[in-house]
Amino acid sequence: MTTTAIPDFTISARPQIHPTSLWTQSLVLVRRNLTHIKRQPEMLMDVTIQPVMFVLLFAFVFGGSIQTANGNYREWLLPGIMGQTMTFASFVVAIGLNNDLQKGIIDRFRSLPISPSAVLVGRSLAGLLHSSIGVVVMALTGLIVGWRIRNGVGDAVLAFALLLLFGFAMIWLGIWVGSAMRSVEAVNGVMFTTMFPITFLANTFAPTESMGSWLRTIAEWNPISALVQSLRELWGNVPGPAPGASWPLRHAVPVSIGWSILLAAIFAPLAMRAYRRRTTD
Repeated sequence: MTTTAIPDFTISARPQIHPTSLWTQSLVLVRRNLTHIKRQPEMLMDVTIQPVMFVLLFAFVFGGSIQTANGNYREWLLPGIMGQTMTFASFVVAIGLNNDLQKGIIDRFRSLPISPSAVLVGRSLAGLLHSSIGVVVMALTGLIVGWRIRNGVGDAVLAFALLLLFGFAMIWLGIWVGSAMRSVEAVNGVMFTTMFPITFLANTFAPTESMGSWLRTIAEWNPISALVQSLRELWGNVPGPAPGASWPLRHAVPVSIGWSILLAAIFAPLAMRAYRRRTTD
C-alpha cells in the first residue's frame, strides 16, 4: 500500500509594504521614464538633432543677413536656441504623459501604494533631465561654431540655473496640456500652434529693434525674451540691453526669475487639477 503525499496549501504571509516618501517614489518614476529613453534613443532627437539643426541653419544660412549688437550672430544666437529648447520641454512632457494616460499606465500606478503627486513630480524631473541633455549638446555645438562664455563662473552657473528654472515652469504647462487633452494628436496640435509662435515672437533669432512698435512691445514682454536676454548678459554675449528696450529687458535677470516663478505658480495647480480630473473620470 502506497501513501500519497498531500500538497501543502498553506498560504504564505502577505509581504509587508513599507511606506516610502514622495521623494523616493518620484525618483523611482524618474528612473522609469529615463529607462524609456535608454531603450528608445530616438526620443532624444528633439534635444540633440533638432537644436543642432537650428544652430547650423540660423548660424550659416541666415546669420549673414542679421545684424546684432555684438557683431557676432553665432554667439548671439546660442542663448536664443537654448531658451527655445527649454520652452519645448513642455512639448515632450505633454506627449509622454498623454501617452501614459491613453495606454492605461497611469491606472496601474493608481493601483500601487504611491502618492498621485509622485507621478507628476517624477515626470517633471525626468523632463528636466531630458532637456538638460539638449543644453549640453547645444553648448558643445556652440563652442564649435564660435560661442563663448565671457563672464565669470558665477554668472555662467546662474545662467544655466535660470534655464533649468524656466524649463521646470514650462514642464508644468506641458503636464497641464497632457492631462487636459484626450489624444496625442490634440496635444501635438495645441503645443505646436502655441509654442512655435511664442518662441519666434521674441528675441530668440532676431533682434527686436527692427520690429514694428506694437510687435516689438509684445516680443520684449514675452517671458522667453527676458530669459534669453538674461543668458546673453550673464554669459557676456551682449554689451547690455538695446537702446530703447522695454523694462523687462533692462532688468532681464530678476524679470526672468519672476516669470519662471509666476508661470510655475499658475500651471502647477492647473496641472494637478486636470490630472486629478482625468484620472478620476
